[in-house]
This record gives sequence, C-alpha cells and structure tokens, in this order.
Amino acid sequence: MHYSYYPYPAPCREDPVLIRNLEKAINGEFSAVQCCRKLAELARRDEIRKQIEDIRRAEMRHLREFSTLYEAITGQHIMPKQTGECPDNFTRGLNAAFKDEQETVRFYLRAAEETSNVKAKSLFTRAARDEQHHAVWFLYYLTERYIYPACFFK
Repeated sequence: MHYSYYPYPAPCREDPVLIRNLEKAINGEFSAVQCCRKLAELARRDEIRKQIEDIRRAEMRHLREFSTLYEAITGQHIMPKQTGECPDNFTRGLNAAFKDEQETVRFYLRAAEETSNVKAKSLFTRAARDEQHHAVWFLYYLTERYIYPACFFK
C-alpha cells in the first residue's frame, strides 16, 4: 500500500470544469485582495479599516490555497488577473464588495457541487462560508453608513 503525505492529487487534466472554476476563483480572489486594499485606504475609521484588512488577509489565504491546488492539479503556475474595477468612493466600494461577495458565495457553492475532488470541494465550501461572513461585514458598514451618517466618517 502506498501512502502519500502530499495533500493534493497528482497533476492531471481530467477535470476541465474544476480547472476553469479554479482559474475563476484565483482571478476573483486576486481582484478582491486589490479592492480590499483600496477600501482599507478609503476607510476613515480604524475599526472599519482593521476589519477590512482582516477580510483582505482571508482573501489572500483563499488566493494562496486555490493557486496551490491549481498548480498541484495542472502542474502549472497561474498568474492571476484583475477581473474588475474597484470604485474610488468608499460607499460605492462597499456596495460593490458586498455584491461581489454574494455572487462569489453562489459560485463557490456551485463549484463545490460540480467537483468530485475532495480537496477542491472542501476549499470551495470553506471559502463560501468566509465570503458570506465578509458580505455581512460589508452590509453592516453600508447599513451603518445610512443609519448613522454623521458618525460614520468620524
């Protein structure tokens, strides 16, 4: 019996849907990292900036995990691409980030259902939970912005 200590399958190209989904996830996470950096710079309150930086670190972890799995499956390194623009206005940026997180949750859950690769299924499912958590924070700050507009930018 052969035991492998490497947690990923040997390189293969048998699952083009998984490879395509990983490419989309990698580009999406890369874009989210860039947008969170911009949002953190635009935030005027330290508590908001710190939360957005926490979200950015989670997006960086997702990017690293998806990239590692992609490389293990394909045997190739992927160079991520920015797939969208980040608004220069904080409120518009929050709104865009919230919508993106929600769309990403749906995509990751679908991607998890579409694969039989156990590692990919686990990564997509865990990332979907994280993205939903991020969406809640963005929605909270959007709501706070409209309920307490005078306090929001202190």
